[in-house]
Amino acid sequence: QECSKKQKNDETQSTSVDALSSNDGSEEKNEFDTLANAKILLSDCLACDSCMTLEEGARVFQQNQKEFFRILNLNKKCDTSKHKVLAVSLCPQSLPYFAAKFSLSVNEAAKRLCGFLKSLGVHYVFDTTIAADFSILESQREFVQRYQRRNQEEHALPMFASACPGWIRYAERVLTNLVTSHICTAKSPQQIMGSLVKGYFARQQNLSPDKIFHVVVAPCYDKKLEALREDFYTALYNSPEVDCVLTSGEIVQIMEQKNVSMKDVTEVAVDSLFDDLKEGDVVRHEGKRSDGYLEHIFKHAAKELFGMDVKEITYKALKNKDFQEVTLEKDGETVLRFAAAYGFRNIQNMVLKLKKGKFLYHFVEVLACPGGCLNGKGQAQTEDGKPDRALLAQMEEVYTAIPVRLPETNLHVQRMYQDWLEGTDSRKVQDTLHTTYSAVNQSTSSLDIKW
Repeated sequence: QECSKKQKNDETQSTSVDALSSNDGSEEKNEFDTLANAKILLSDCLACDSCMTLEEGARVFQQNQKEFFRILNLNKKCDTSKHKVLAVSLCPQSLPYFAAKFSLSVNEAAKRLCGFLKSLGVHYVFDTTIAADFSILESQREFVQRYQRRNQEEHALPMFASACPGWIRYAERVLTNLVTSHICTAKSPQQIMGSLVKGYFARQQNLSPDKIFHVVVAPCYDKKLEALREDFYTALYNSPEVDCVLTSGEIVQIMEQKNVSMKDVTEVAVDSLFDDLKEGDVVRHEGKRSDGYLEHIFKHAAKELFGMDVKEITYKALKNKDFQEVTLEKDGETVLRFAAAYGFRNIQNMVLKLKKGKFLYHFVEVLACPGGCLNGKGQAQTEDGKPDRALLAQMEEVYTAIPVRLPETNLHVQRMYQDWLEGTDSRKVQDTLHTTYSAVNQSTSSLDIKW
């Protein structure tokens, strides 16, 4: 309703959303009734009302702290046979926020966040880095395949990254098949984590997927919409892969409501998906503010396609700091040209070039937020909704100090490819780690907005 391009007389829809999302009075009041309800504004992401249906609006409303506490309270009251196993997955770009905000090391922040969540009644707390390992490895493999068939398939290149749900939604709802056919089919780390928790982990624990309530702590609101996608749903068990997404800021709201400081929380080691192992120190992927798809794919492609080992990548800023390119030259010829396009303005310029047939890039890492994932609207915001630049600078410093681990070196991932996914080229890999993106027909009630 905040979008200036929307008609203001849409009172019927507003009333319907309120009716769907309001408390019907049958639920018992608790101390978390004062928590803010989840909502998405145009300033938060690309998913404004113009591409959100009435049903989606109501379901996004349920992606909040109250739903999280509803499950926690049910576990305390109901018969044990009806209990849910609560699993929380932490995004790597959320941890620097907690570290910078509470003046902790990133390892201390991870352990204290784990301790706080478990004090509430959460059973398992996981790190989603392993899911990003899978996502990057599958993206690398797909790029090489697309490059090799670029002369046979019109839409093989360029390839666009698929990890940002704000970008994906905009592409599907507004940009149509001109763009969607170019999007990498590898699932985002969040949704691969959903497959790991509700698939691999559930099987290890001998649990039905619907017995697990899976929460993801993420830096942006668009992740809530991503969790609602129909293709990220286990129909057999009537269970979504991710049940609820809470932003980093919403977790801090819970702490404030509980009058708990991170510095007072007992440190607890983060859980692993494997037996009774615990996670060690926090690691990250290459990339300054995100999971580093550009850097990983660039180095992999240079090696696989041209036999070149690239140690360091040099970024060249173009029109602004959020649009940069990286090139690889061999024998005086530019053989790879990659770009990073962050923020809506740069996305628009990129798409305009694609429409005009003047697109020079083989791969683009596209992120909806200027500055990348660390600058997600679910964290590092001042009270008036503007970026907290001082805190963001601290977060970047914390993030770049985290040791890098290459996905190829994760032995757990290699073992899971063989034991769980039946090989790297199996049908199960396609079903579990990939999805499809296509243009979505807008309802007749939506305005035709010219972006």
